[in-house]
Order: sequence, then C-alpha cells, then structure tokens
Amino acid sequence: MKEISITEIENIKIGQAENKDAGTGCTVILCEKGAPAGLNVRGGGPASRESELLKAEASAQFIHAVTLAGGSAFGLDAAGGVMQCLEENDIGFDVGVTKVPLVCQASLFDLTVGDTFIRPDKKMGYEACKNALNGGNYKDGNYGAGTGATVGKFYGMDFCMKSGIGSYAVEIGDLKVGAIVAVNALGDIYDWKNGKQIAGLLDESKTGLRSSTDEMYKNYDVVENKFTGNTTIGIIITNAKFEKSKLNKIAAMTHNGYARAIRPVHTSADGDSIFAMSVGEVAADMDMVGTLAADVMAEAILRAVYAAETAYGFVSVNDLG
Repeated sequence: MKEISITEIENIKIGQAENKDAGTGCTVILCEKGAPAGLNVRGGGPASRESELLKAEASAQFIHAVTLAGGSAFGLDAAGGVMQCLEENDIGFDVGVTKVPLVCQASLFDLTVGDTFIRPDKKMGYEACKNALNGGNYKDGNYGAGTGATVGKFYGMDFCMKSGIGSYAVEIGDLKVGAIVAVNALGDIYDWKNGKQIAGLLDESKTGLRSSTDEMYKNYDVVENKFTGNTTIGIIITNAKFEKSKLNKIAAMTHNGYARAIRPVHTSADGDSIFAMSVGEVAADMDMVGTLAADVMAEAILRAVYAAETAYGFVSVNDLG
C-alpha cells in the first residue's frame, strides 16, 4: 500500500471556491462521464440535495457531481451553479432538448464563523465547477467547504477550534481509494492510530484541550436546544467498479472512520454524511474496499485538522500551546 494524492485518481476533477472574508465555501467533485454513487447519513441534522437519487430504488444509475458546501441549508443553492456550468459544457443526462446534470450535495453549518448572511450560492457553485473543469484547484485546509469549519463545540463557539477540509488516498496494486472530508464536528478529533485527542473543546484558559465526552457525562439533564452549528461531510472516491447499492454499503462502512477520529459523533446536533463514488473499472471486493475506506477517511479527518490555519478568532492545532 502506498499513499497517493487524491488528484491521482482518474476520471475525477475537483474544484473549490470560497469567500475567505465571509468564512464559507464549496468543493465540487466532478465525473464528466457520470459515476455510480451512494450515500449514508448518520447525523440527526443533515442538509442535503438530490439524496433520493442515490437510493437503490431510484432510476438514476449515475450522477455527475457531488458538492460539499458550507452555509447550512442556504448553501444548497450552490448545486444550481454546478448544474448551470455542467449544462453549458454539454455534461449531463440527455433528455433530448438539453442535458440535465445530476448533482448531489451536502452542506455543513458555518453561519456563526464569518458573515452569517453570505453563503455558498449559485455563483460560487459555478465558480467551483469551472475550476474543476479547468484542471482543478483542490487544497487541504481553509478552502472550499472547509473554509469555515470548526470542531469542539459542546459549549458553543467560545471554546471551539479551527478545522478545515482534508484528503487522503492510497493505492494497492491497481486499486485506488481516496477520501475528502470537511470536518465541522460538535465533537473532538482524535488520532485514530494512538487514541490521543489532538483538537476540539478548549479548556477554560483556551491553552489546552478537554474532553467533550467527559463534559457530557457530568450532567445527564435533557438539553432541549443543543447547539447545532456542526456536521462533518465527506466522500469516498474509488476506481473500483461498484453499482450504487454496494456504494451505499461502502459509505455506511466508511462511517467507522468518523467514529475512530471524532468523539462524540453522529449526534442529533450533527448532520454527518458520507458519499461514495465509483469512477473506474477495477474489480475489488466490497468489504475490503469498505474496510479500507474507513481507514482512509479517518486519516483524511486528521489531515483536515492539521492543514487548518487559525482564522476568524479560532485557533488551529498548529498554534495551540
């Protein structure tokens, strides 16, 4: 097994656009010829678009793009810009009079980071898609959907840390599996290899860390209105050949990567979602790919945190202590 860049996986193009001043952005993963895809949602508060397309009973057998964005439900407008850009480039499902691009999206909540009233919109989605078509401009860190990402929000924004978007990919023989994830969790981030907390809820002096789960266990009173500025959204991309029912299972298995690196995870205040996309023809066992995908996703989460830069008053792991 060897590490490769996420951009070394064939048949995908990745573009990003962001408004750094407003603290939000979007990331587009594009497959011009169309690709089978699946989705699994474990969080209690997702914001999504066209997720019904990815159910086994839906007629569509492939999609053309996945958009990851900030802006909460407002940010779902970005997919409209992706559709416009793809239609203008003759990419989509041929319906005779035009081609209809099939674009799925998930959004995270970053409205409390920069400018509440500037969100990913049609214009930003168009820009990100154009960047993808022009060769791609993907970067880990404070870019795209990770521009306004933060972690460790059990006590709200006063004690959270800056996160971002991250990627990780590996190659085993002809098989390639990669992940992209925008990490915007209620919970803390742990190194999945040694169990050490690396980011999340700051202590009262804001010079070190404390455990969100330990804080949760101090009081079991019902909280009627939990802070909901969260959601970790990601995608697994593989050149293994799968149809969407198997990709839905791979997406479900990949959530084990979330569970290894984020604690607590899949809460009612998160909308944790993972897409899975097949962009190649390599024959591979579904369970092997799903197991590998969980490891790859857990590592991508770490990359997202380590690549983040201090911004908007929120410290990154690189500047803590």
